Amino acid sequence: MRQPYYDSILLIERLHRHFLEVLKTELDRLGIQDINNVQSLILYNIGDDELTVGELTARGYYLGSNVSYNVKKMVENGYLGQERSPHDRRSVRVRLSKKGLDLRDKISAMFERQIDALDKAGLSDEELTKANDTMRKLERFWSASLDYSAFPVTSAA
Repeated sequence: MRQPYYDSILLIERLHRHFLEVLKTELDRLGIQDINNVQSLILYNIGDDELTVGELTARGYYLGSNVSYNVKKMVENGYLGQERSPHDRRSVRVRLSKKGLDLRDKISAMFERQIDALDKAGLSDEELTKANDTMRKLERFWSASLDYSAFPVTSAA
């Protein structure tokens, strides 16, 4: 069980990096240089929502410690609009601008091309569903592991 577990951890991280490279390649193909792959993934995940920076992280739309920097850059480059909450002036809500919506549509088109190619690559809906179920179980396991009482304390002796 030890090696498959370690392999899973490494594979998840590697898959995420490969997917970010796919996004980078698509941005390059489109001639888009004012947003990076991580920012474009955040943008795609925002979709039609209006969110705070904290909500981006809480919903799992962003992985990393510099979400504020990325949001700032996307606002500066015209992909996001922002406004302060009328109820809490410390809170800023972001949403896609017209430019952001246009890029989201281009990323959606890339996803559609990939979905069409999945079957040819030998990946069925059933296989992806099973892989997703397994990853959700790992997510629940790791979330539960944050509650240290879920695991027995072992002696270091």
